[in-house]
Amino acid sequence: MTIPISAVLITKNAELHLAKVLAALTHCAEIVVLDCGSTDRTEAIARQAGARFEHQVFLGFGPQKNHAIALARNDWILSIDADEVLDDEAQRAITQLDLLDASRSWRIRRRTFVGSSELRHGHLNDAPVRLFNRTTAQFNQVPVHESVVTHGRELKLPGSIQHYSFIDAADLVARGAGYARHKATIYRSKGRRCAAPWLLVRACGAFLKSYVFKAGFLDGRLGVVAAFSAALNASTALAMASEQ
Repeated sequence: MTIPISAVLITKNAELHLAKVLAALTHCAEIVVLDCGSTDRTEAIARQAGARFEHQVFLGFGPQKNHAIALARNDWILSIDADEVLDDEAQRAITQLDLLDASRSWRIRRRTFVGSSELRHGHLNDAPVRLFNRTTAQFNQVPVHESVVTHGRELKLPGSIQHYSFIDAADLVARGAGYARHKATIYRSKGRRCAAPWLLVRACGAFLKSYVFKAGFLDGRLGVVAAFSAALNASTALAMASEQ
């Protein structure tokens, strides 16, 4: 018996990669696209691909993704971002999985690209949980840098996600900086503060972790930019939250 899977993604002005993203999800029983106000061709592309297109004012990344999951017809969820394309190996692997145990979930390795260049090292290479059963797992409720909270065994799926997150090196820095306001709001609500010297320590630590300990230096110039972005991410939001 084949157990159906719902592919779920949230969007806003996602026309750049959306057609490729959806074309890699045809093995799923349905595709649910939850949009929060696109003004480009996102809706047309989604409907042309046969996806169910829904609207929701943005709630924050964690809550928005959980709302999208709740709209799905099936309990097994494949959560994909609008700039993530499953490669052929991952697509085949998903069709061959044993989904009888609802407590299981699967991590999928992400390959991050800046333009057409792949970042093979550094802090941006990860393997988030992307396939899970909503009766035993869901996203946490944080508004940024959300993740799936599971309560069972986490396995690794063969294949990978091609993550086309950044147009160029400038976008790599700007995208991370764009999350700072959301993170600062979280820090303020928790009463987190940080003195200037410690901000410098955090920034240097993040740079070294990405560039040295995670071998970002092997990515050449882009490795430097990625590590610099990590340093900004580690310090900017806390600096904003610490302002009087």
